[in-house]
Amino acid sequence: MMTSVKTRKNVLLKSVFACSVLLFMVWLMLPTRSPLDLGQAHHTNNNSNNECTKPFPGKPLKQYAVMIDAGSSGSRVHVYRFNYCQEEPQLEKEVLFHMIKPGLSSYKDDPVAAAHSLDELMEMAVQNVPPELHHCTPIAVKATAGLRLLGKELSDKILIQVRAHLTTKYPFPIAGEDGVQIMEGSDEGVYAWITVNYLLGKLNPSQRGNSAAIFDLGGASTQIVFEPIFPTTHEKMADGDHRYQLDYGKDEPYALYQHSYLGFGLNEARKHIKESAIHAWKDVALKTHQVHHPCLPANHTETITYESTDITLIGTGAGASQCRAVIEKLFGKDQSCTLSPCAFNGVYQPPLADTFKLRDLYVFSYFFDLSQPLGMPLEFSVGELGTLASDVCDGRAAELLKHVPGVDTVLASPDLCLELTYAYSLLRTGYDMAQERLVKTAQKIQGVETGWCLGASIAMIDGYQLCKA
Repeated sequence: MMTSVKTRKNVLLKSVFACSVLLFMVWLMLPTRSPLDLGQAHHTNNNSNNECTKPFPGKPLKQYAVMIDAGSSGSRVHVYRFNYCQEEPQLEKEVLFHMIKPGLSSYKDDPVAAAHSLDELMEMAVQNVPPELHHCTPIAVKATAGLRLLGKELSDKILIQVRAHLTTKYPFPIAGEDGVQIMEGSDEGVYAWITVNYLLGKLNPSQRGNSAAIFDLGGASTQIVFEPIFPTTHEKMADGDHRYQLDYGKDEPYALYQHSYLGFGLNEARKHIKESAIHAWKDVALKTHQVHHPCLPANHTETITYESTDITLIGTGAGASQCRAVIEKLFGKDQSCTLSPCAFNGVYQPPLADTFKLRDLYVFSYFFDLSQPLGMPLEFSVGELGTLASDVCDGRAAELLKHVPGVDTVLASPDLCLELTYAYSLLRTGYDMAQERLVKTAQKIQGVETGWCLGASIAMIDGYQLCKA
């Protein structure tokens, strides 16, 4: 069952309040520092000599939470440990992160197998939570874009089997009716925004107006969430589903812009980009059963099914510019923009150049996975990502990156040119970022996995207090 907008906002309010309490407590424990240190990331140090031994009345001293991110390309388990030294839960540590492939959506014809695919994750979670706390450790399985793409009938069958399997085989209580569900794209993005800004210490009231933006590139979708600040007082964000008002204590609510582009994740985009060559030369492709593609290496061949016909794609190795020309058509920049200005696909977005000039901009998931094995720093410009894509597509990367450990294996992927060019084009053309715009990437901040799971976990334990009999 989907949560209502009102319920989602109330849950997010609790999440943010919990984060702010934690930040304030840690700030009190810190030695005297300059005001600039308030911008640094803070979270509870479980090895601190000041660790409390008495919980807030009516609360457990230690609270674990298990969150399974059932994404399109795989399922991931996060186990967090919190304490209740105060009324609200405070993060101590992410004690487990583990990923398996494939994702639940790969079992569309076998819901029982889908449920059992989570056993590896569940067994590790059981081992990482103290046995005496098993029955009071809530678990949630939140599916994202992969299951959304299957449609309601198939996805419901999978989720029913997942709930039944976890209930009967494992000791953790499922966190209510929404404990096993397909998460709405808006919640996914906003929870991730909370997680990142919490870990960076930017939810402190003194950091108001300094929040970071998040751009996530998953397998099936891409999300953007940021707090636009307009240069003049008479300008404001247009009303619509993209606007997410996040209440924050007694202060002015955060007016967040968020949008989730279903079908523009890397895996879905790769499929569309390969099929685009067939679309362009459909008559020839269906007659000859083959078509050339500029984003694939010279002489590389692979077969895909199109309209029940097997078509062989033949790579031309034509280079970055021709590959980019194919990919940029995917963004539909010429589509009607009913609410201006638009980013791509006819979707309204406040311009980053005007409303998000100097603040930190983080890119996650496949942005990290593509850039880091090729020796990119954790902060780079959009233009530098484009240069990397060009070096790969134009055949210069092997020589330029020979100092990077394991680079030969990475460069051997026939999809690397396509994927890097798509990641660059998404930022440059899709989201309309300047070449010189700096972005940061990370898999973890302060030792905690980035993404929506931490924000969702705080909300879960704050709103679910029952134990399993």
